[in-house]
Amino acid sequence: MQNTYVVHAKGKNECLIIDAGMYTPGEQQAVAEYIRHEQLTVAAVLITHAHQDHICGTEWLKQTYPAAQTVDYSYLRNTYNEHEPQLCLAGIHIRCLFTPGHKEDCVCYYLTDEGVLFSGDTLFRQSVGRTDLPGGNYSVLIQSLHELLQLPADTTVYPGHSEPTTIGYEQQYNPFAHR
Repeated sequence: MQNTYVVHAKGKNECLIIDAGMYTPGEQQAVAEYIRHEQLTVAAVLITHAHQDHICGTEWLKQTYPAAQTVDYSYLRNTYNEHEPQLCLAGIHIRCLFTPGHKEDCVCYYLTDEGVLFSGDTLFRQSVGRTDLPGGNYSVLIQSLHELLQLPADTTVYPGHSEPTTIGYEQQYNPFAHR
């Protein structure tokens, strides 16, 4: 079970899709129906990392919303010469945080005005992503986690799997925060 998010600013008709984990036609239809119901235009698809469960719906999204920009690690590294690129897409200000460890191409998206972080598989409620797959590195992941934990405590975190949390909660209860 992987979380795919459709994010839009209040009063705006453009949206972002964060992670393309739509395995089935039913999941694709649910996303399309929400976008249609809300009368949204997809401005961009933001990918937190290139594991299959986060990108399996990418081709469908490209076919269904061909005008949408794809933003991922490669795009950010090849387009911006910055440590933390800042974007404004669909009226949303985004700070792109490179957080390797779960995989070398992990990016978290911090919506600065909203105080919301989309953490992919870098940070889960009381946990972190696994590091036993190719590109994983435990010590690098812990370093990335510590960088995320510097965000404001009231930051809401929407992970790639499981339920939302906050940075403050994770500072206190995540066992990996104290390593």
